[in-house]
Amino acid sequence: MKLDLYMFETCPYCQKVFREIERTGRTDVVMHDVKKNQEDMDTLIKVGGEYQVPCLFIDGKPMYESDDIVAWLAANPQQA
Repeated sequence: MKLDLYMFETCPYCQKVFREIERTGRTDVVMHDVKKNQEDMDTLIKVGGEYQVPCLFIDGKPMYESDDIVAWLAANPQQA
C-alpha cells in the first residue's frame, strides 16, 4: 500500500496527523511538504482536485480531513 501525506509543518490539522504517525511509529507514510516543493503542491491540486491539507493519498486516492486520516491510520496499522 502506498501512502503519501501532503502537508505543511505549521498546519495544526497536519500536526494532529503527525502525532498519530509518531504515536504508532509508522514509517510507511511519505511526507510531501507543499510549502517547500512546488511539484508537490501541483500534484496535490492536480490529483486531489483542491488545495487542502492534510491530504493522505492511499494508493493514489485522496483522503481529506485530519480526523478521517487519523481514524484510517489507527484502523489500518502498518504492515510488516
